[in-house]
Amino acid sequence: MDLKGKKKLAKILIAAAVLAGMAVLIWMELRPSGLGDGFASANGRIEATEVDVASKLAGRLLDILVDEGDFVEAGQTLARMDTQVLEAQLSQAEAGVRKAQNAIRTANAQVTLRISEKATAEAVVHQRQAELEASRKRHQRTETLVARNALARQQLDDDLAAYQSAQAALSAARSQVLSAQAGIEAAQSQVIEAESAQEAEQASVRRLQADIEDSQLKAPRAGRVQYRIAQPGEVLAAGGRVLNLVDLNDVYMNVFLPAQQAGRVALGSDVRLVLDAAPQYVIPAKITFVASVAQFTPKTVETASEREKLMFRVKARIDPQLLKEHLEQVKTGLPGMAYLKLDAAAEWPEALQTRVEQ
Repeated sequence: MDLKGKKKLAKILIAAAVLAGMAVLIWMELRPSGLGDGFASANGRIEATEVDVASKLAGRLLDILVDEGDFVEAGQTLARMDTQVLEAQLSQAEAGVRKAQNAIRTANAQVTLRISEKATAEAVVHQRQAELEASRKRHQRTETLVARNALARQQLDDDLAAYQSAQAALSAARSQVLSAQAGIEAAQSQVIEAESAQEAEQASVRRLQADIEDSQLKAPRAGRVQYRIAQPGEVLAAGGRVLNLVDLNDVYMNVFLPAQQAGRVALGSDVRLVLDAAPQYVIPAKITFVASVAQFTPKTVETASEREKLMFRVKARIDPQLLKEHLEQVKTGLPGMAYLKLDAAAEWPEALQTRVEQ
């Protein structure tokens, strides 16, 4: 082969190499993930619901009973606030209850006394009515006898005066009955007032008992202590945070998918999580949330194309029962990949079959 032929062959080989290189680059750019069209993948981090344990009331933090990393149960006492002031207020309120109870007894005794006084006044009324009737009859007889000149006029005047005096006495007795009735009503009002005071003091007792109970800071749910935010001896404002817990029954990974894939994700569909720290394990999860509104791509998301500016957040939650079996291994913040099944009929490849450490 002459020199001209060799140059032509070299040009052909170079052109073929360039085309092959371009083909490789295009294939690498456009190659499938290896899972097929029925699957999608995205990166994310393991997250968990965080709960702050905070003081309901302002006060001094007396003690913290747990350390960072400790596992706690729901209802477990984690810290205590100083309750000396509350206990003093509770003693004062309890004394107020006893005082109100004594006031009720005194008011009830007054009611009984006023009822007795009314009964006495009513008896006096009956007596005065009898006396008035006797004076009236005596006056009538005297009037008849005086008209016959059988008695002196002076006797008639005396009997008339006695009759009028009996009428006045009856009116006075009836006034005593009304006065006794008013006394009963006043005493009954004192009973109601004393009972209201007792209810108010009892409400104060219940409130202070609740405040003292709330001063025992308890875990709202089972989890692990992530941070100690405050230290014993610190004075906290109302709502001051003491501890941060991680709820290990609600562990998930948030990933972001483009609209073409997010629209095919069904709630409850299967997900496989593979963490960078333990790629030999495949963790099963379920889709529990798909955002209805797109957002700009977060910086932590590695997108295949810069054109994919809007993404949908998808939440993959790990089975709580599985989490209970592996609490010691659960750690948040670990990066990894999530593989989502977009087609319910698709079969997971061997590499993504569930493999969890026992």
